[in-house]
Amino acid sequence: MSYDTQVPPAAPQVMRNGLGTAALILGIIGTLSGFVPFFFWLAGILGVIALILGLVARGRVKRREADNKGVALTGVILGLASLVLSIVGLVIVVTAVSDAVDEIDKSIKDSAPKDPSASPKGKAPAADAGKDKGAGLADGDTSVYDDDVKVTVSDPKPFSPSEFSIGHTKGNKAYQVTVVIENGGKEKFDTTLVSFSATAGKDGVAAEQIMDDKVGAGFEGTIMPGKKATVTVAFDAPEDAKNLTVEVNPGFTYDASQWELKIG
Repeated sequence: MSYDTQVPPAAPQVMRNGLGTAALILGIIGTLSGFVPFFFWLAGILGVIALILGLVARGRVKRREADNKGVALTGVILGLASLVLSIVGLVIVVTAVSDAVDEIDKSIKDSAPKDPSASPKGKAPAADAGKDKGAGLADGDTSVYDDDVKVTVSDPKPFSPSEFSIGHTKGNKAYQVTVVIENGGKEKFDTTLVSFSATAGKDGVAAEQIMDDKVGAGFEGTIMPGKKATVTVAFDAPEDAKNLTVEVNPGFTYDASQWELKIG
């Protein structure tokens, strides 16, 4: 009787590559999250997990239990990158929040009256020191504010709206004024919130602002210290109106100033 003594071949070893693959995927997601500052927390969490999984996967590779050395190494590197980006994002967010709080505090301080009788940033115009506080400014007069922002409105001139203009009513007359804002302070002045309005005639009817290709654009951007900006604004007034009251408000922390202008 004969016996078969041949030993059957050993079953091939199954490689355990799951941790390396997971480290790579989490590292990629963590790194991408790190490029968005407000997701710094997600980048940090995923970076830690990817780093741990990647190191464990590297250990399996050394023990010949896995064969995805490159994938595991990439997961470790991306995990570290995620952690670095999360720290950078944290610094950016903290700095942004701190700056926002400072700006809010500054706005509150600037808008708070210095005494019960003082207005936020309003100040009696230098050119009209002798007038009553309720009196309007005349053409060419300058309204000076506490932060040395100066607003000047010129004498009104007749204006011919184009056929495509907005705000002009047939039968009415149009007038244009030049508004100059000069920044005499030490900080830049944002013109975003500058607004215009006007009334006309003895009854003070609203004079609509005219918009066309020549006027109506308004101020844009900021005015640096020592610089000035000029725009032309046009208003629609009844044909029989003899006066035009133009109001300019530099912003919500300022008092509006009015100019009493003669027309007609």
